[in-house]
This record gives sequence, structure tokens and C-alpha cells, in this order.
Amino acid sequence: MAKKTAPSLDAIPGAGIARPEPLPGDEKDHNLRPRSLGEFIGQAAMKENLAVFIRAARERNESLDHLFLTGPPGLGKTTLAQVVARELAVDFKVTSAPALEKPKDLAGILTTVTEKTVFFIDEIHRLKPAIEEMLYIAMEDYELDWIIGQGPSARTIRIPIQPFTLVGATTKAGNVSSPLVSRFGIRCRFDFYNEDDIKAIVRRSAGILDIEIDDDAASLLAVSARGTPRVANRLLRRMRDFAQVLGQEAITVHVVEEGLGRLEIDRLGLEKHDREILRIIIERYAGGPVGAETLAISVGESVDTLEDYYEPFLIQAGLLQRTPRGRMVTAQGCRHLGLDAVRGGQEPSLF
Repeated sequence: MAKKTAPSLDAIPGAGIARPEPLPGDEKDHNLRPRSLGEFIGQAAMKENLAVFIRAARERNESLDHLFLTGPPGLGKTTLAQVVARELAVDFKVTSAPALEKPKDLAGILTTVTEKTVFFIDEIHRLKPAIEEMLYIAMEDYELDWIIGQGPSARTIRIPIQPFTLVGATTKAGNVSSPLVSRFGIRCRFDFYNEDDIKAIVRRSAGILDIEIDDDAASLLAVSARGTPRVANRLLRRMRDFAQVLGQEAITVHVVEEGLGRLEIDRLGLEKHDREILRIIIERYAGGPVGAETLAISVGESVDTLEDYYEPFLIQAGLLQRTPRGRMVTAQGCRHLGLDAVRGGQEPSLF
């Protein structure tokens, strides 16, 4: 009896044709964010400390101290800010630093906040100096300095505002000025998630999306998610699409393997462009070192994109290293691509 094989996307007529109506379950996608510290998976030490600070603030009937969140994108900074507001049972206001063009924009928000409101500013390292100066007094004294009039008749008045909690999030903590950082009483640094935590996130999200996923398939997705919940949830949605088109009731290892293959994602979570960066350093620059600007031009990306999006995980995975002379591919990175970095017939110093 011939062994039954799993269907392939290539064998399904119309697999590439888009449907105008939404797929079943799409309305649930926006609910993947955890709503409480208990649902928030990973970052255990941070959560334990935050739970203490939140409980203490509630028992004293005070606003929580200002909270500074740092770390690579996609690790849950915005989600945690929302969770903190829910745990405190207070209002939540959100904006981003680029949206605050003038001091009056900030004043308009702060003069309307209710007591103990959690005010979230994303990408806080991009605040303009005038707005940052206004924040100093607002964070410390819960007042706003406002200038009335012009020229010799100008005078400054202070406008009281309700006590609030500022939550600042940034992917570039080094670009935030020291005076602003020093005014945050609580500082939390997000780390990349381990595979067990990512697997738990995948299983939780699959339950919300109402799709079954095999344990081995969840493990494979966790390995390929770059230690980032946002990536894990994105891959899960795509695997759900592949499973649906393949006629599978659950996401299996076969579905994940075929899906990752079509998305050109390997078992370390490297996408095509990640591997291209490593390959260019090895083949064009003999494994490195190569400067960031030269490398950015070679791969067709900006320096900021290279440093903020691609390099953090490549460095975390031990495939790339930054040195005073430039970027170098590690021995592990060469082995992962099955390539050797050789300069003049000799192994370079990175080996």
C-alpha cells in the first residue's frame, strides 16, 4: 500500500489567488497581546519586580513611578505599557515622539490626563529638545512651564497637572539624554526570549487564533522566531494560512517546514537578507572586518536599518561580531552558510 503523503501547495489549484473576503479568524488577530502580567510570557525577573512596584503603588493610592523600557523591537515594550495600565486600573494614553512637533502638543495631552494615567511615548529618543525640557518639570513636579506674551512683557506661569506615570520606550537607549533617563524611577531592559518562552507564546497565540498546532511544530517555530514574540506571531499567522490552503486541520511539522521553506527562513530564523549580509562579508571582504557604511551600501540598506534591525539578532546568535575595525563573520556564521572565509590562502583572525 502506497504511503500517503501530505499535500503540497504546488498541487492546489488557485493557491495563489487572493480572496476578497477576510479569512475566518482574522478578526482575532489584534487580540494576541496579553492583557495582564499573568498572561505576559517571559522576562520573568522584570515581571516580578514590576508586580511589586505596581502593588505598592496601588496600596499607597499613588501613581506608579515613571517607567523606562529599552530593548530591540518586537519584544513587548508597548504591550507591557498597556499591561501596566490595566494592572493599575487607570487610563492609558499613547503617542510617539515624532508626533509631538511642538511643546503645545505635549501640553495639550498632559493638561487633559486624569489622575494616575499611564502616558506612553514610543521612540522617546526622538523627542525634540524643547519638548524634552518641558517633560523634566512635568515628570518631577507635575507642572508645566508656559510662556505668556512676547518680548519684554513675556512671563512664565506654571500650570499644575494631575500626577501621571510616563512610560518611555526606545530601541536606542544610548540616544536618550542622561537628564531624561535620570528622571525615570523604574528602568527595564528587554532581552531576547528563550525557546521555551517563545514556544509558550506560540501555543497561546494558536489558541486565540483557534488553530491547533503540534508540539514539534511549535518547537520548530520557536527556534525560527529569532527570540522575538512579534516574529513568532507573524510566522504563526503565515503557517495558519499554509495549513488552511493545504487542507490541514492543525499546523504540523510538515506545514511549518514547507512554509518556512517558501518564506526562505532557515532553522536559526535567518531570512534571505540576513544570510546575504553574512555571505557578502565572507565572499567580498574575506570574512571582515568591514565598516558599517561600506556594508550597508553593499547590501542596499541604510546604516540605521543594518544596525537596528539586522545586526542585533546576528550578533546575539553568534554569527556576527562588531569590532573597532568593523563587522566580522564568526566561525559559527561561516559554518552555518557552509562557507569558508579565507584571506590570501590563510584563515583570517576571526577564526
